[in-house]
Amino acid sequence: MHYSDQVYKMAEAEMTSRRRKAEKEANERRNEFFLAFPRAREIENTLSKTAILTARAVLGGGNVREKLIELKNSNQALQKELSQILENAHCPSDHLEIRYTCPKCGDTGYIDGRMCSCLKQLLREKAYEELNAITPLSLSSFETFSLHYYPENVQQSMERIYLNCRRYAETFSMESPNLIMMGNTGLGKTHLSLAIAAVVTQKGYGVVYGSVNNLVSKLEKEHFGREEDNGTLESLLTCDLLILDDLGTEFRTAFSTAELYNIINTRQMAKRPTIISTNLTMKELESAYSSRFTSRIIADYVRCLFQGEDIRQKKRMMHKG
Repeated sequence: MHYSDQVYKMAEAEMTSRRRKAEKEANERRNEFFLAFPRAREIENTLSKTAILTARAVLGGGNVREKLIELKNSNQALQKELSQILENAHCPSDHLEIRYTCPKCGDTGYIDGRMCSCLKQLLREKAYEELNAITPLSLSSFETFSLHYYPENVQQSMERIYLNCRRYAETFSMESPNLIMMGNTGLGKTHLSLAIAAVVTQKGYGVVYGSVNNLVSKLEKEHFGREEDNGTLESLLTCDLLILDDLGTEFRTAFSTAELYNIINTRQMAKRPTIISTNLTMKELESAYSSRFTSRIIADYVRCLFQGEDIRQKKRMMHKG
């Protein structure tokens, strides 16, 4: 997967930070331990000279095998003594070692010249962060969602939608269904979408959230070479949860319609959950896109029908009052 230079720089900076932090903490632990147990430092110094002593044994001639066995036995005895010192001090066996976040690559990001899985995961996370940079995830939560703004005759149905969205977020997995939130503007679709995104992100999943208009614009710029390719399409196709906000508000072209169908279809085939919000009805979606596009949504998405009056407008009126 191709990422922008900025994403690579952010990931590399994070790897460097992890490595330096682990090494700094190890040095601090070692210095503190050696001050309390000087014999441990002596053992460490002796063990660190093993390679030199081995080379001398080989180059020195004589009974090399006997010298190597003697050296091995001496090292084992020293290691055993060091382990005993650690045990007596009630310290774990790795107390003097560097505790890297990823023991496989030592927080370098590479194993034998090949990218480690930890760096691949970090690149995905940084790419999602970049895509979500302008999304106010912290501004919308389930706790700040209120049913009081809805008319009494729809409060019960809206409460069901609220509880279903909350349950969806709390139990999210790669087996979760696709959702389409439908209804007029200002009824809380974006609020609940952002609330889901915040909870799912905290659970450790990779979430990409964005308005369809912004995402399509970004895809067009990358596709037609007006912007450096930074793997937006790949992120949209492979993230754990994709939330497409305001479907139908984008400037529609043959390219945008084809890309949206490709994203929705590819994710469905790969069993990757998607949430769509739109102000359009099913008939309006079919008219705006195609019957093939709409049939995909009808067949594979759970519909959440938002009802009521424009909440944003109500809030503005209340503040004015």
